[in-house]
Amino acid sequence: MARQLNIAFLGCGFITAVHSRSLARLREDITPSYASRNIEQARDYSHKYGGVRSYGDYRAALDDPTVDAVAIAVPPHLHLPLTLEALAAKKHVLVEKPAFPCLADFECARTAAVQAGRVVLVGENDHYKPLAVCLRRLLADGAIGEMVLAHFTTLVKKFKSADDWRNDEAIAGGDAFFEEGIHWLHLANSLGPKIVSAHGYRPHATRRPISDRRAKSMLVSFLYDNGAAGSLYYSREVPSLFRGLRLSKLFGRDGIITFESNGTVVLVRGEGMPELLFPGFRDIRGYQAMYRDFASAIMTGRNPEMNLDVAIEDQRVMEQIYESADVAFGTDTA
Repeated sequence: MARQLNIAFLGCGFITAVHSRSLARLREDITPSYASRNIEQARDYSHKYGGVRSYGDYRAALDDPTVDAVAIAVPPHLHLPLTLEALAAKKHVLVEKPAFPCLADFECARTAAVQAGRVVLVGENDHYKPLAVCLRRLLADGAIGEMVLAHFTTLVKKFKSADDWRNDEAIAGGDAFFEEGIHWLHLANSLGPKIVSAHGYRPHATRRPISDRRAKSMLVSFLYDNGAAGSLYYSREVPSLFRGLRLSKLFGRDGIITFESNGTVVLVRGEGMPELLFPGFRDIRGYQAMYRDFASAIMTGRNPEMNLDVAIEDQRVMEQIYESADVAFGTDTA
């Protein structure tokens, strides 16, 4: 890469710390800066993660000509206005998932990106994680023949605290499945075959515990364009082995792929001997690969893998799920 990119983080919360730790291995190519409405917090993050500049508000970062791109890492209700401001300031944009609450917002962002001539990457890091890359390769290589069924499981008993902004759907854009289940929906929709229809089934919602007021479970069924069928079991109120260990499967006409949903191990049973694969632990969540793609797209002018068009396809499926579950975005579901 010809020079280092200066990426300013808008927001200094938990997810910015996650991103920043991953960027430590990419310092030859990317340098971070930090903007917060609390200048002391921005300075603290800059000191802790090797930032080159700190800003006491987001506008100051957008006005800085040394900033090449921004990573929007604030609650979802602020994503669209900050994305539009950044594009108007001729900055490239990485916007955390879930990027926007509705298709109209995606379309608005896409139009603005085209007009600005800038790259927008949706921060769906799971698209880049070794597990996803491994599964896409196995299916493309015909390891289990034509896929017939797919089953994805992500269950864990993990509650948010009472003061967590995710408890407010007006800020978060939706409930637990909308805010986090998008990772799994994208995985299901990115393996090769594309989801053409989906249906959501929401179990009876409960306010227990009082600290986590969100609807926390969703069952999704879907059909792929190759005729395969699938299901996704999502819950943040059902206990799982070792607080998060769970298995998912892809069923093909010539075999079965069983994988630990977090990405630790993959078992392939095809026509030959069973094969045990370890996709990779060094970048198990895919953040480093995501930023490499973002930087490369900026330097070359190409579309990143996780571009707005790809995210729009996921959002169309997400809206089918909620419409069929008779749940409107941003409303109380209990």
